Amino acid sequence: MAQNHRTRRLAFSLVELVIVIVIMGVIAAIAIPRLSRGARTAGGSALRSDLSVLRNSIELYAAEHDGKYPDANIVNQLTQFSNATGASFSATKNSGSGIVFGPYLKEIPPQPVGAKKGERGIHVTTVAADVPPQGAATDGWWFNTATLELRANLVGTDVDDDGTAYNTY
Repeated sequence: MAQNHRTRRLAFSLVELVIVIVIMGVIAAIAIPRLSRGARTAGGSALRSDLSVLRNSIELYAAEHDGKYPDANIVNQLTQFSNATGASFSATKNSGSGIVFGPYLKEIPPQPVGAKKGERGIHVTTVAADVPPQGAATDGWWFNTATLELRANLVGTDVDDDGTAYNTY
């Protein structure tokens, strides 16, 4: 008596494999441009975030110092303890000498984009008409004590994907 056995397929057919590869290609064609676009805009997002942190730190400093904003000593004023006038600085709090305010930042964030990427210095100007870029090559940030503006210390040709200059954020 002959047994009628059905043979089981143990592999995919060539057509099935081609269909799966085509589907994976379509998904990759959609996903890769979206991922690369996200990477391109990450620098601008980081710059906006760093500017927000720096600007908030300046406002906190002013709130604790009776409305007086940082001056040419802005790096020390934001990253160290200070007294009520903002003139004396210390890495540690000293209640006896009144150095109890701050610090508002652990450190100045590095410039995340442009020609001065990685630079932490802040160029301080007191002339209302001044605009970035100014100062030393290590000045990634620009602060105007006359207008209380804080911006990226970059040239107008350092722009984001939309063509907006980073120094106008």
